[in-house]
Amino acid sequence: MQTHFMFGDRLQIYKRANSEVWQAATRVGGRRFRKSTGEQSLERAKDVAEDWYLGLRVKAKSGEIERDERTFGQAAEQYMKEARALAAAARSPRYVASLELKMKSRVLPFFRDKPLSAVKGGLVQEYRIHRHEESMRLYGRPPARSTMLQEIVYIRQTLKTAEAHGWIPFVPSLSTPYLTRGKKGRRAWFSPEEYKQLYEATRRRISDGKRPGWKAHYEDMHDYVLFMANTGLRPDEAQRLEIRDVAVELDPATNQTILVIDVRGKTGTGYCKSMPGAVHPFKRLRDRRAKEARERGEQPMPTDPLFRPFNREMFNQILREEGLKQDRDGKPRTAYSLRHTYISMRLMEGANIHMVANNCRTSVQMIEEHYASHIKDRIDAGAINVMRPATRRKPANDREGKPRRRAAQAAGEI
Repeated sequence: MQTHFMFGDRLQIYKRANSEVWQAATRVGGRRFRKSTGEQSLERAKDVAEDWYLGLRVKAKSGEIERDERTFGQAAEQYMKEARALAAAARSPRYVASLELKMKSRVLPFFRDKPLSAVKGGLVQEYRIHRHEESMRLYGRPPARSTMLQEIVYIRQTLKTAEAHGWIPFVPSLSTPYLTRGKKGRRAWFSPEEYKQLYEATRRRISDGKRPGWKAHYEDMHDYVLFMANTGLRPDEAQRLEIRDVAVELDPATNQTILVIDVRGKTGTGYCKSMPGAVHPFKRLRDRRAKEARERGEQPMPTDPLFRPFNREMFNQILREEGLKQDRDGKPRTAYSLRHTYISMRLMEGANIHMVANNCRTSVQMIEEHYASHIKDRIDAGAINVMRPATRRKPANDREGKPRRRAAQAAGEI
C-alpha cells in the first residue's frame, strides 16, 4: 500500500492495492476520519485531501465536531480501581469504601457523562451550587465545609488519574474564587473545670451505676477518660493497644513515673510519653484484664488488649447527663475531645509546641491552627502592652525665644 504524509504526519494519503483512487485519513478532535479523494492523480488527491483536512479543523474549532474523548465517569472508574489496589495497603478498608460511596452517590451523578475537557473551574463551581441547593432541599442546611472539601479532593484526584494516563494535558484549578479561607474553629475539648466534672461523673458511676453486673464496665470508662486525657492518644490508637505496648518508667528529666507507649494507628507507629496521671489508670486496667483472663481459665498474656471495645453509648449518656455533650459553639464532644483536651492543657501549661506535636504524632501547623490560637496563655501580654516612655516636651516659649534672642543680640542688648 502506497502512503504519503502531509502536515507533519497528521494527514495520510494512501492507495490500496486493489483500488486506483487515493484515500485520505486523519485524526481531529480525538476522532478518526477517512475520505476517498476520488482522484487517481496524486497531486490532485493531495489538493482534495488538504481542503478536506483544513475544513475538519475549522469545524472542530467551531464546535461542529464533538470531541471523541473519555468521560469523567471513565476516569473515575480508573481512579477507584487504583484506589482499591494501592490505597488499601496504606489506608483502612473503611476509607476505600467511604470513597466509593461518596463518589457514586454525590460526585458521579453530576459529572459522569461530562467529557474530561469540560471539567474545569466553572463546572466545579456549578457543582458547589448544585450541592448547596440539594442539601438545602433535603436537609434544610448547606453541606459542611469539610464535606465539600473532601468531594473536591475526589474530583481533583480523578483528574490527576486522567492526567497520568494522558487523557488530559493538565489538571485545571478547582479552587473557589472567593471565601477560600474559613473561620478558625476550636476543636471540641473539655476545659479544666469540665474535665474535672467529667471524671467525677465517671467515678460516681462505679458506685451508683444502675445496671447490675456492669461495675467493671463503669471502671473501664473511668480509667479510659483518665488515660486518654493524660496521653493524648487517638481513640483508634487506644483500641489497638496491647499490654506489651505500655511500659511504666521513671523519667529522668522530670523524676516522675510516666508511661512510655508504643503507638500504632492513623499515622503509623510512634511513641508517646504520658503525664503521671495515666499511670494508675493503666495499672488498674492491666490488673483488670489479668483478672478477667484468669476467670476464663486462661493465662494473662502480654498480647491481651488493654481496652474493651469503646462503649460510645455510655460515654454519650454521661455527657448528656452532665450537660457536656456540646461545647459553647455547639460542637458535639466525642472520645476525640479527650485528645484535644490533652493538647490544649499542655499548651496552657507552657509546653513546647514542637514536643507536643511529636508526642501526639501530628504537625505543628495543625496545633497552631486548631489549638494554639485559642489558648490565652499563648499570648504574652508583656510583649503586647508595651508603651513608649513619654518624651520631654519643649515649652512653647522656646519656639519663640530663639528669634527674640537673635533680635536682642543684633540690637546690642545682650
